[in-house]
Amino acid sequence: MAKKLSKRVQQLLEKIDTKKTYSIEEATALAKDLKSAKFDETVELALRLNVDPRHADQMVRGAVVLPHGTGKNVRVAVFAKGAKADEAKEAGADVVGAEDLVEQIQGGNIDFDIVIATPDMMGQVGKIGRILGPKGLMPNPKTGTVTMDVAQAVKNAKGGQVNFRVDKKGNIHAGIGKASFDADKLVENLKAFVSAINKQKPASAKGRYIQNGTLSLTMSPSVKLDTNQLMEIK
Repeated sequence: MAKKLSKRVQQLLEKIDTKKTYSIEEATALAKDLKSAKFDETVELALRLNVDPRHADQMVRGAVVLPHGTGKNVRVAVFAKGAKADEAKEAGADVVGAEDLVEQIQGGNIDFDIVIATPDMMGQVGKIGRILGPKGLMPNPKTGTVTMDVAQAVKNAKGGQVNFRVDKKGNIHAGIGKASFDADKLVENLKAFVSAINKQKPASAKGRYIQNGTLSLTMSPSVKLDTNQLMEIK
């Protein structure tokens, strides 16, 4: 038996032409108009890629700093010692430590959104890989979170860096801003994110790379995006 849609969702669906694929500009304006929650909803982009991530050469993964940030207050933890720990603190890291931070995480205290580590600390970080990995918090060189330049990594994380990784079915999801953002800023953020995805296209991926894309708010139905326009973003 089909689930009955709430009155709120029905009213939002009336604003969307479900048979249409919208340009980025149209979809962004429409998504803003779908705001119905009392909080500042996140604008969420979902892409289906024509890749098979079971093959290592078709894994799409990386990071991009959105030009206008995500609108989210990001808490950053850094594994570093000595001068690098001082650099991380000066750059605005919320939690900085070494063995003590490992113990804190083992004790279940995980009050942060992004983890950065200097390469020499990865041996310590490995001890808590089973805790950080499933939460998507494990530092990785591909996302710029294993680095000696901890100050820049902290600034990127605080300034709107979005890490992305394709899931087993070829999907990528990302928050690209808030409903309160100006439409033109959301468009620029979306284009920056899609540009990063297009640059990561595996050489072994055949056929149409971006199969479909949608834009939605936290509490709204989704709006279909024009994939031809998405694939033209360089």
